[in-house]
Amino acid sequence: MNFHVVQHADFLTLSMKGRLDISTASMLKEKVLDHVSKGARSIILNMAQVDFINSSGLGTLVSILKETRARGSRLVLSNLANHVHEIFEITQLAEIFEIFPVEADAQSALKSPAKTGVRA
Repeated sequence: MNFHVVQHADFLTLSMKGRLDISTASMLKEKVLDHVSKGARSIILNMAQVDFINSSGLGTLVSILKETRARGSRLVLSNLANHVHEIFEITQLAEIFEIFPVEADAQSALKSPAKTGVRA
């Protein structure tokens, strides 16, 4: 998996490319939590180029969400491919994560309070 990070004034965007599975999930978690420990309070995971996700990837995303919230940060997802978004719907994780169709929508949302009822 490849990562590209763009730091904006109030948030950062971490774009991923590749498969999110058991062999790459720990890299993602390490990268996100490293940015949180350095003070990132709002993070967009742009998943436009994630072409595969399995239960290991989903579990890691839930773990990352819990840890970022515990540290006072906000994590949102954007640009999920249709087949990836379908997995979030089937597993009901779409009810837990803030998911936006495009990154611009995620950026706008970060300027407002977190979605109510979202839990991890």
